[in-house]
Amino acid sequence: MPLIIVTGLPTSGKSTRAKQLHEHISKRIAAQPEGQTKYRLHLISDQTLSISRVVYDLSPEKLPAHTRSANASEKDARAALYGAVKRVLSPRDIVILDGLNYIKGWRYQLFCEAKNLRTPSVVLQIGCAVDRAKQINEERLKKRETNGSEGVNDDSADEGPYEPGNWDNLVFRYEEPNAMNRWDSPLFTLIWEDDEARANEVFDSIWETIAGENRKVVKPNQVALQRGTDAGGDYLYILDRETQDIVKRLSEHQGDEVGGTVKLPRGDGVGELVVELPGKKVGLPQLQRYRRAFLGLNRGGIGLEAVGNLAVARIREGFVGYLNDAFEKEE
Repeated sequence: MPLIIVTGLPTSGKSTRAKQLHEHISKRIAAQPEGQTKYRLHLISDQTLSISRVVYDLSPEKLPAHTRSANASEKDARAALYGAVKRVLSPRDIVILDGLNYIKGWRYQLFCEAKNLRTPSVVLQIGCAVDRAKQINEERLKKRETNGSEGVNDDSADEGPYEPGNWDNLVFRYEEPNAMNRWDSPLFTLIWEDDEARANEVFDSIWETIAGENRKVVKPNQVALQRGTDAGGDYLYILDRETQDIVKRLSEHQGDEVGGTVKLPRGDGVGELVVELPGKKVGLPQLQRYRRAFLGLNRGGIGLEAVGNLAVARIREGFVGYLNDAFEKEE
């Protein structure tokens, strides 16, 4: 079932909203009448996977330059999140991914994963002014100092604050979602000041989008559909097979003879094709070079609708014409 990507600035209230959304959808699932699909609900976040916020800290005082450029710890964290989402995402599972999700390329990757499974994805952006989010982080820093602990375990801050340099860096790197991008659409927004009624309204809209009766049917990219290896299927397979057949026939026909013509079947049962051989013997290596050159020129035909006998005839006709032009230049 769908993937709900929660995104926003650090300490903007994402985890609070994600928990509210989880509770809301849980109630909607429980209220479904008998006979309807009972969805499973999952909440995935850094906290549920025990990923420390330290992995996002690229401050110069924390890491050497080469380590910061490689950004290995953050990549490992995203890989763990991606693996967790991929394990549970299915037509019967609703996944709420709570996190920064601040890189548009990362959101695109998640969008593609959902699309490949023919399930929708939506983005929930938690809006909060930068100054307000920074104030919240500073308050958590002070609270941590007062408590004398590395983290704060109350509901307002599951893992405590971000280090100031880390917080500033994450805000600078944040790529805000854009509803014009297909991977950020449909885009829903909640702001810090929104009350419970407004939150429930947005959550209901999300539910209707992902599980309502009028939800959109998701289709995978057509170019990603695997073609068969029969004559009506894979263009590259047909291209390779038919050109190889022509090279084989020409090589067998020549024997000890030089020049002359060779008649070849078109492949569609209508007429023949004629190859005019040059006045010298054409060896197999030379024929294979011509074949490879022809393949290189025609690989762009992947996905063309000319398949079956029509594709075979066009390919054979094109390759014979290519060979005749090449042999003519050798005269």
